Amino acid sequence: MQHAQRISIGLLAGLLAGCSLGQAAHPAAPPAGPPATVHSRTTALAQPGPCAGSFVTHTLDYATTTRDANVRLFESNGAGLAIGDLDDDGRLDLVFANLAGPNTILWNQGGMHFRNQPIDDTNSRAVAIVDVDGDRRLDLVFTHRTGGVSFWRNTGDAQFARGALPGVLAPAYAMAWGDLNLDGTLDLVTGSYDSELAKDQANAFLFSAGAGVYAYEQIGGAFQPRRLAPQAQALAIGLPDLNDDGRPDILVGNDFDQADAAWLHTGSQWVPAEPFAATAHSTMSFDQADIDNDGQPELFSTDMKPYDISVPTMARWLPMMAAMQQHPAANERQVMENVLQVRGADRQFHNEAARRGVAATGWSWSAKFGDLDNDGWLDLYVVNGMIAPELFGHLPGAELVEQNQALRNQGGGFFTPAPQWGLGSAASGRSMSMADLNGDGRLDIVVNNLRAPAQLFENQLCAGAALEVDLRWPTSKNTRAIGAQLVLETSAGRLTRDVRAGSGYLSGDSARVHFGLPASAALVRLYIRWPDGAVSAIEQPGAHTLVTVTRS
Repeated sequence: MQHAQRISIGLLAGLLAGCSLGQAAHPAAPPAGPPATVHSRTTALAQPGPCAGSFVTHTLDYATTTRDANVRLFESNGAGLAIGDLDDDGRLDLVFANLAGPNTILWNQGGMHFRNQPIDDTNSRAVAIVDVDGDRRLDLVFTHRTGGVSFWRNTGDAQFARGALPGVLAPAYAMAWGDLNLDGTLDLVTGSYDSELAKDQANAFLFSAGAGVYAYEQIGGAFQPRRLAPQAQALAIGLPDLNDDGRPDILVGNDFDQADAAWLHTGSQWVPAEPFAATAHSTMSFDQADIDNDGQPELFSTDMKPYDISVPTMARWLPMMAAMQQHPAANERQVMENVLQVRGADRQFHNEAARRGVAATGWSWSAKFGDLDNDGWLDLYVVNGMIAPELFGHLPGAELVEQNQALRNQGGGFFTPAPQWGLGSAASGRSMSMADLNGDGRLDIVVNNLRAPAQLFENQLCAGAALEVDLRWPTSKNTRAIGAQLVLETSAGRLTRDVRAGSGYLSGDSARVHFGLPASAALVRLYIRWPDGAVSAIEQPGAHTLVTVTRS
């Protein structure tokens, strides 16, 4: 069932007041802005299938491989994945990066069936599915272990041609895409992983000047580089708005002793900043989300810390624990555990990971928030595992085997383990993304494991309802409105989501936005703040629907 609606609204000064999902404070209204005329199309989501009350595991026809039987140093970091609708058929496809074998597309055929198509590219790390050139087709971008990025232009009919990103030359391990200067085209931020470069390139790396953090602004189809830092150990890059001015800033998560780095966008300049009193010591992953439904996003980063103190767990971790800094200095900003940055009443960020139950999740890689049980609160999923002879030679295969961790948001942004969901795979996961892969309104999870088949966890919790939203902006080069903010007003309160190209570790996100809904919630209004600050509203969107919103 489909229907079309044309809407033009005046200046939006704010949202209506009302009770929120279990919170005391009213969430802030999205920024007011000039009106944007939109056209919406509504499609009913599929009716939920089997209800197992848990997630059901599917093994995918793909595995990330290594060059030798023994995992080399830094190969243990694994490779990425991304989710997006590459052929515009309404079904979300999967793209995997590989270390030794070919990168691969898994085309979604429906019914949790996928068709495998290798790509002539390898030795890769991160993946992004973005419309780089603004032609309304989603392209592929990969970073590489010891090189720069590769670009595959979508030529239509499920075909891709290798292209170039003029001006993007520096080595890149992590990347983030967004409209940095708000000019309507997608820009790029990259960060190198210098420890791996030094090992593989030796003197060639020592005498080169190409590593570090770069911000590339896309102007006229070419990318203008700006080097923000000469060194990096970048495993993750995010583009959060750190100072609440409506523009994306840059946050780089570094491994080892190199502290995380941030730059604020002030005018045409990028100014170094230290917005956090504490950061993870070895940041592996970033995600930002409004976990307490107060209208302000929180920022989560993963590190390495055992998820329990049982004798078997501590025995596996013993060499690593001995090497960890047991008594950090009083002024030490880097902590060896996960960090959850929450903005307080003083407008400063405070680490509340321990208080909210997310400080220790294991040897953690990609971590993301999503409303897995459709109750209006964002839950957390974290993938775990490590292979390292120098650290875990006392274990079979030198592998730290750990279960992935699912944590349910009990309300207000406080979490508790949810083993009943059946998400405790121990297949050495690295990258991970969430999306509704069968169109039934429930978030599924895909994990790219290392030297084991990738896994798809089908959501059969059968709880609550959902609203899904696709944004289209054909008059802009940012055709999927990366950077947009969506606020859904319901009878139970307000929910805030955003459109991003990637998050977690080496992982690309679908631009399709998912709102989980309590079964009793009535939908009042959907607000969209576009990346250029213009605002649109959709009145009374239907529950259990996919709404495609196209800006005129």
